[in-house]
Amino acid sequence: MYSKSINTLIDAFKKFPSVGQRTAERFIFYLLKSGKKEVGELTLALKELIDNVKSCEVCWNFSDESPCPTCLDKNRDHSVICVVADPQDLPAIEKTLVFHGAYHVLRGIIEPGAEENLKKLKLRELFERAKKINVKEIILALNPDLSGEMTMLYLDKELKKINPKLKITRLARGLPMGSDLQYADEITLGSAIKNRTNR
Repeated sequence: MYSKSINTLIDAFKKFPSVGQRTAERFIFYLLKSGKKEVGELTLALKELIDNVKSCEVCWNFSDESPCPTCLDKNRDHSVICVVADPQDLPAIEKTLVFHGAYHVLRGIIEPGAEENLKKLKLRELFERAKKINVKEIILALNPDLSGEMTMLYLDKELKKINPKLKITRLARGLPMGSDLQYADEITLGSAIKNRTNR
């Protein structure tokens, strides 16, 4: 029905979260109708993304430099590590102006029935950081849904094996079950960080 070039791009867009056939088609025909200038700008932006953005060797957030500015900041308390699932969760916590520690981005969570994705997560890197003498607390700031809870239980168990003296906390229950951190307002999220509880 469509040309090979259009079908190839439809398949590429369908790999994005929440993008199905119709949404992919809308994207493509928007680009085709908008002209070469807009497509060129998008191409340049994607090239810049690929050329410049890298993984921070400490926290595994995406940044133009490694270590990232947050990990290099000497004013932050690097003895407290806030563990988040995705890079998008980090700005949500930063907006609260309450947390001044370090971060660790897992790049996902443990999905029930899909334990093989454990290899893709930055768990080994977190466990290495937990072994360091200067690390006193790890905050598990994951979404309070089934997968998030499952991941927090696993991390709690493994981190206690590595360092029994390590304080492991989680966000207070001010966040509703099933919600995403990136959509929580600053007051709710700030309160959850301030009133975090021991595991």
